[in-house]
Formats: sequence, C-alpha cells, structure tokens
Amino acid sequence: MEHSAGIGVSLKDSSVCVVDAAGRIVSEAKVASEPEALVAWFCGLGLAVTRIGLEAGPLSQWLHAGLAGAGFEAVLLETRHVQAALSAMVIKTDRKDARGIAQLLRMGWFRPVRRKSADAQEVRALLVGRKLLQSKLRDVELSIRGILRGFGLKVGEVSKAKFAARIREPVAGHAMLETVTGAMLAAREGLLAEFMRLHRRMLAMVRADTVCRRLMTAPGVGARVSITVRTAVDEPVRPGAVLWKRFGAHHAS
Repeated sequence: MEHSAGIGVSLKDSSVCVVDAAGRIVSEAKVASEPEALVAWFCGLGLAVTRIGLEAGPLSQWLHAGLAGAGFEAVLLETRHVQAALSAMVIKTDRKDARGIAQLLRMGWFRPVRRKSADAQEVRALLVGRKLLQSKLRDVELSIRGILRGFGLKVGEVSKAKFAARIREPVAGHAMLETVTGAMLAAREGLLAEFMRLHRRMLAMVRADTVCRRLMTAPGVGARVSITVRTAVDEPVRPGAVLWKRFGAHHAS
C-alpha cells in the first residue's frame, strides 16, 4: 500500500504525518529539524513512503536536499498553494500542517517547486547580505543628516567618499554632536567597508559568469540585475521548456 508523508517544518522540531492510500493517519511524530534525524525516522518507520512533502521555505530547502540525497522522493510544495489549500483550518499548527500536506500529496493536489541549486543559494545569500548592509548604511547616513538638521545644520549633496569629512565640518566645537556623529561615522565606516567587500565579490562573480556578461549587453542591465536574474532562473533549460510549451500551445490554438 502506498503511503504519503507531510512535514510541518519548524525551527527546532518538525511535525511528521504519514497517511495511507485511504487517507488514514498511520503514524505521527515530532522529529528534530535535521536531515539526518528525518532520514533515520523514515528509515525506521517500516513503511514504504511514496512521497514526502514539505512547504517551500528557507529551512525546507536544506531538509529537502537531505531527504532527496537519502533516496526519498521529496517534494517542495508551492507556499501560496499550500496556504490556500489549508486556509480552512481555524487554528494553524505544525501538526495540522503536516496532516494537510500529507493529504495533498495523497490526492495529488499540490504544485511542486524546484529546489535551488547550492550555487544559486550561495549567490542569493551574498545578494541578501549585500542589500542588508547597503540598507543599514543608508539608514545611518540619513539619521546623521536628520540629527544635524535639528540643529539647523544642512549637509546637502555630497559624495560617499567625502561624506564623513562633510559631517565633521559643521559639528566641530560642539562636544555632544562630535560624540554622536563620531560614533555613527565609525559605524558607517565599518558598514561601508563590509558592503564594498561583498560588492567586490559580486562583481568578481559576474565577471566570471558568461551568462551574466551576456545579460549585461542589454540596455539598463548592470551587474546586480544580471546576477539576480541568473540566480532566479538557476537552470534555464527547465523554465525555458515550460515557456516554450506555453508559447507553442498559445500559437497552436
């Protein structure tokens, strides 16, 4: 008899539910959210599990890779589809999520999504870190401008390289402003240095990637946009085939 399993992923422990072909629950458990722990639990279950489903998410990518690597047919389910299917739940819990996902797998009412490759996940991590540092750097600069504006001191337009020097000029001789802006400028210097370190790493990756260089031949496409698109598509053959099928079906009709 075929069995389907759903996993309600949580940070520490995940809820697991296994149902048979008739939809009856045959096993439930709380298992540590570690690939090795989940693999060991399914191996010791004593049942042939046809599919194991997880709602797509950051932690799910890691768990999915571990289960698939152990030989299980693991499926990442599209988040919005799962949320719509399970929206009737009055109280949402990991246990109920696991039960619902198991039933969706059993009935075939799910939309699978592909797990990003390890290389794509690394690039995404770089882009997220770079964006965060850039955002915090901008926040510090705007906060400094706002503080000085309260004292009637206007910074005006200034380049990144000359920002610190421009701030020190009007606050000279004002002990409190020197202390406050000095601390904030030191924080800005650290953020800027780390941002540039990640930015240079991104540029090096773009220069080494043929696809990114080709994308940058399009007007308005720079390094960040090209590598973002490259990472989003990841493996162009698969989405390209889908688009081609849709295009062909559209014109055939």
